[in-house]
Amino acid sequence: MKTVAVIVQDGFAPFEFGVACEAFGLDRTDDGIPSFDFRIVTPEPGAVHSKMGFSINVDHDLSFAYEADLVVVSPVPHQYWSSVDERVLDVIRRAVARDAWVLSVCSGSFVIAASGVLDGRRATTHWMYADRMAAMYPAVDVDPDVLYVQDGRIITSAGTAAGLDACLHLLRQELGAEMTNRIARRMVVPPQRDGGQAQFIDRPLPRVQSLSLAPVSDWMLDNLRDELTVDQLAAKAHMSPRTFARRFKADFGATPAAWLARQRIMHAQRLLEKTDLGLDRIAYESGFGSAAVLRQNFSRALGTTPTAYRARFCCTDEARDAVVPTLESVA
Repeated sequence: MKTVAVIVQDGFAPFEFGVACEAFGLDRTDDGIPSFDFRIVTPEPGAVHSKMGFSINVDHDLSFAYEADLVVVSPVPHQYWSSVDERVLDVIRRAVARDAWVLSVCSGSFVIAASGVLDGRRATTHWMYADRMAAMYPAVDVDPDVLYVQDGRIITSAGTAAGLDACLHLLRQELGAEMTNRIARRMVVPPQRDGGQAQFIDRPLPRVQSLSLAPVSDWMLDNLRDELTVDQLAAKAHMSPRTFARRFKADFGATPAAWLARQRIMHAQRLLEKTDLGLDRIAYESGFGSAAVLRQNFSRALGTTPTAYRARFCCTDEARDAVVPTLESVA
């Protein structure tokens, strides 16, 4: 991925628009991260009005978006959902047809849905609008409980900060876990959040209690290779298993088992990128026990094999050389 076009239209949401700019538009080459040819585009260049009462001046029309490797769709106000500019819809259809990435932030998913490319696919949007999206586009499988959905090379995200989760998810696939972690650190955000929108729907945000569980979660990260049970973790937290499981999910947005599985995958990614360790050793260090179990979980979580991931993202000559015989034997 080298070129990124962000489509803005009148009534765009500044924060969600800024998320795309932050994720893809900053020059981070001083951190060893490749930069993108990033442009903001609109159907009619000139002043584009935000929903907050100010305007930005956009110099580029949609021409660049027709060739971009990634097309990002910013949200537009609900009054425009049923009358999206046909030129924008054409860009989206052509992007999907040529297998480019398409990503929406929040209600930008309505724009993608209007193009028809989400028919028969799974997607998401802000939980407040999920029922409306399902009613407007019954051919789309709308999931209101997740932070983002990837179906093929189309990524739709939930409200506001979930757009950043979706951007980081895409960057992990294009740049690897290590570089994406660097980007997240500069943003001062977690590189990957667990849980979904369900924790925010129609009830107050959970009271933050993560500090009380921080020693346990740190210990879990230090002992990924071991078999860790809820009973064992609850004992370390001086809680009953039931209370611990409930508190952990409220704080981290996932069950202890799901959170632990995600951390093990992320640790395996780091080892594949930065070391020349064999798969059996990586499986042991990550807590999967065997290469076969590692492959199964890795493929289910990331849609690729550990060997293919290393071939694409390894950062050392030794690790890169170790991949060659494996690839040749497969060929």
